[in-house]
Amino acid sequence: MTNEILNRNSPLINILNLSNLSSSLSSLHSFRNDGSLVSVLKTLLFFTLLMITLPIGLYFASKSFFFEASLGYSSNDSYFYAAIVAVLAVHVVLALFVYVAWNEGSHQCREGKQD
Repeated sequence: MTNEILNRNSPLINILNLSNLSSSLSSLHSFRNDGSLVSVLKTLLFFTLLMITLPIGLYFASKSFFFEASLGYSSNDSYFYAAIVAVLAVHVVLALFVYVAWNEGSHQCREGKQD
């Protein structure tokens, strides 16, 4: 067993060989398009920020300016209706993210088939 491990032609030595590992990683890297990865990360970051800021901003804006100031609702009622607005905003952002991700994925598949 130890002779097989020490043998240079052993599969274990070939797996542990750094030059083979480097060539394997470079071939794996060639399959992934860096531009598409950056595009996906930008899309994810945009929708993450949108998911955080839009519902919270709409909650406080609709509570203060729309429900209490314009419509004259009580503080308790404005909390309830502002929460509904925030939940609707979350659903809209999620739906937009799914739509963009779906179209981005189908666009990348079409580009991959043309190559």
